[in-house]
Amino acid sequence: MPLTLTLIVLAVVIGFGLFSGWRGARPPDPRRGPRLVPWRFFMIVAMAVALALAVHLATLLRG
Repeated sequence: MPLTLTLIVLAVVIGFGLFSGWRGARPPDPRRGPRLVPWRFFMIVAMAVALALAVHLATLLRG
């Protein structure tokens, strides 16, 4: 994957991780029912992908 595409995907994944963290940290609202989207799990997955992309970026910049 080229450098530009890696940076774009990394920015999108970090943005999604931050959005998921914000949504997962909101207090529950019993009037609206249970949460149907596992936002905290999505946040963890997004940050794991961001870590892998950061390692890929480091190898691109090194070589």
